Amino acid sequence: MEVIKFGKFAALVVAFGVVVGCSSKGGDAAGTGAVDPNAGYDSSTSSSAGAGSVSSEEAALRAITTFYFEFDSSELKPEAMRALDVHSKDLKAQGNRVVLEGHTDERGTREYNMALGERRAAAVQRYLVLQGVSPAQLELVSYGEEKAAVTGTGEEAWAQNRRVELRK
Repeated sequence: MEVIKFGKFAALVVAFGVVVGCSSKGGDAAGTGAVDPNAGYDSSTSSSAGAGSVSSEEAALRAITTFYFEFDSSELKPEAMRALDVHSKDLKAQGNRVVLEGHTDERGTREYNMALGERRAAAVQRYLVLQGVSPAQLELVSYGEEKAAVTGTGEEAWAQNRRVELRK
């Protein structure tokens, strides 16, 4: 009798494992926040395109000096990485020093926001160092919520305040 109970229990555990293992979190790949690392790259700017199109793309990326973050995150977005690749090339070639200013939106305590701003600036610093930039060229500063780019409440304003600014 106990063998039958054990067999039913084992079958139940296996069935539960299959259901949990095959469950979905809902939505499709577009809804998971997954970002195509090649998004924004035009296939016409491959090596067969002229050097002018590459330098215009580099110029556009070089003009990006503000890098935005998701709520409560210090993870770099792929579009930020592409711009930082251009900046790292310039920093290695010229040897300039830059300041990485970390900012947050107004939500959270002052202490938490100062730490989050520092983590964001450190994330940019780590990425640049991995690209070959000397740590001596990079200074980190966290302003937390103190220097808002946009005043106001709501996601639009908050999204513009969650940033790291690269200052030369």
